[in-house]
Amino acid sequence: MNIDFNKNNDGLVPAIIQDAITKKVLMLGYMNQEAYAKTIETGKVTFYSRTKNRLWTKGEESGNFLNLVSIKNDCDQDTLLIKVNPVGPTCHKGTDTCWEETNEQSFGFLSELEDVIKSRREDANSKKSYVASLFEAGINKIAQKVGEEAVEIVIEAKDDNEALFLNEGADLLFHYLILLQAKGYTLKDIVAVLQGRHK
Repeated sequence: MNIDFNKNNDGLVPAIIQDAITKKVLMLGYMNQEAYAKTIETGKVTFYSRTKNRLWTKGEESGNFLNLVSIKNDCDQDTLLIKVNPVGPTCHKGTDTCWEETNEQSFGFLSELEDVIKSRREDANSKKSYVASLFEAGINKIAQKVGEEAVEIVIEAKDDNEALFLNEGADLLFHYLILLQAKGYTLKDIVAVLQGRHK
């Protein structure tokens, strides 16, 4: 990899640290050629500390290492994206990230939808909502709805109406998210099963 360590005249390049699984940005550090070489050699992310004026392996005192997964160089060859598997919190203040965010996997809009389902289930003022009415009807009704939507998507899969097929797919996924929560689970649990199978 061709890294331009001399672009800023200090021999350092920014190193963005990202969790390889959750995709959360954990921290920003700086590397010189020695730090990069040691990271490659040991498999543990090592920075050049501008305050200590020396190489610094993240976790050398705390044990909260950043285990290397991959390194990519940006288009200008002067910034690194380093994907890691973190051991423990990343920030020296004890938080998961240096921006005090929780390092949890997110599924974008689907995670937002899970939050909406959860709030409708728990909010006493939303009892008139469709989601709340399903939870009130119980697990059998929710499971029945998933079954109905599954049959409907199979029917639409045999036709050529793409809009209906996609809408039935959305209905099936929506009701499945409700069923997951009714059983005490979320998408993270399903992803964990799939990841276990992938190994």
